[in-house]
Order: sequence, then structure tokens, then C-alpha cells
Amino acid sequence: CPSACPCTCEPSFPLCYCPNHPLISGNVPRVDGELAMTRAFGDGRLKDHIIAEPDVSTETIDEDTEFITVASDGLWKVMSNQEATDCIRELNDPQEASKELIKEALSRRSQDDISRIVVMFH
Repeated sequence: CPSACPCTCEPSFPLCYCPNHPLISGNVPRVDGELAMTRAFGDGRLKDHIIAEPDVSTETIDEDTEFITVASDGLWKVMSNQEATDCIRELNDPQEASKELIKEALSRRSQDDISRIVVMFH
């Protein structure tokens, strides 16, 4: 990082989350100043700098499970898990819920692509 930068990241480290660091473009962390982290996983040239081991968890879907929401950065950069849950909890149609999440993310001035999937359990 530049000498005036208050962060503690290493200049030789390929990914830095400091907002003052030149490897951040459009508020998106980049690997080697090139690809956004989420897109870098499949790029062979950047394999030395990232670990593509997924975090995996198993959850039980039971009668108390209301829905599952899977979304891209465009939603999660502007909403927490709880805020997304609260936004759609009273809705019964997954398509309506998806549209509502997009509407809310846009109202919060999301600047990123917004993809989402809502699966509801009745």
C-alpha cells in the first residue's frame, strides 16, 4: 500500500481490502489488480494467489425452514442476511420475493450486478 495508507496489508500480497490500495477498482477487491475475486477462481494465471477450496456446510431443511435466498454481490453489498430476510419474510411467491429484493437493492443504490434466487418452502 502507499506509505500514507493506514492499512496493515503487505505491498507484495496480491489482494488487499484497503480502500486506498490501487488493487481496489470500483470498490471490488481484485487479484493482482486484474480480476474481481469471484471471477479469479477460474483463471489459471491467478492460481498461485488464491485458494479455490469452497466452504461447505450442511443444513437440515425442516418444517421451520421458510426459504433460501442465494444472491450475488449486488444484493449482499447493500443488505445484510437479516435485512434480506426481513424484506421478503411476509411474501409467499418466490418470484415476487426476488423482485422485491432487487427493488430494495436498487433503492439502496447497488452498483453491482444483482442476481438472486429465492426458494420457498410451504
